Amino acid sequence: QLQLVESGGGLVQPGGSLRLSCVASGSTLDYYAIGWFRQAPGKEREGVSAISATGGSTNYADSVKGRFTISRDNAKNTVYLQMNSLKPEDTAVYYCAADKGPTWYRLWSHEYDYWGQGTQVTVSS
Repeated sequence: QLQLVESGGGLVQPGGSLRLSCVASGSTLDYYAIGWFRQAPGKEREGVSAISATGGSTNYADSVKGRFTISRDNAKNTVYLQMNSLKPEDTAVYYCAADKGPTWYRLWSHEYDYWGQGTQVTVSS
């Protein structure tokens, strides 16, 4: 059973940076695309970014393009989300999730099978 654990969240000022990590255990990540999602209070969960199993393809929500970068190191069973130029509207709980299917790039949360517990990101002065 694949298990995912996120880390790296915290409080940061607007314009600052954070790097989130998603570490897998129980199975190799080699066959899974990984997505990052976020949910702010009172809002629906939204897809932020995703990366294919090999790392050769990525996708980003328009709201984070040019500011966030997703990457993975399969040897470490880890996926990263580098977040730069953070804005208050980026404040949310961030989750990573794994998908074995071919439509991972759509960032539809119901298609992702395994989820981490989330890490809080707060952007505030």
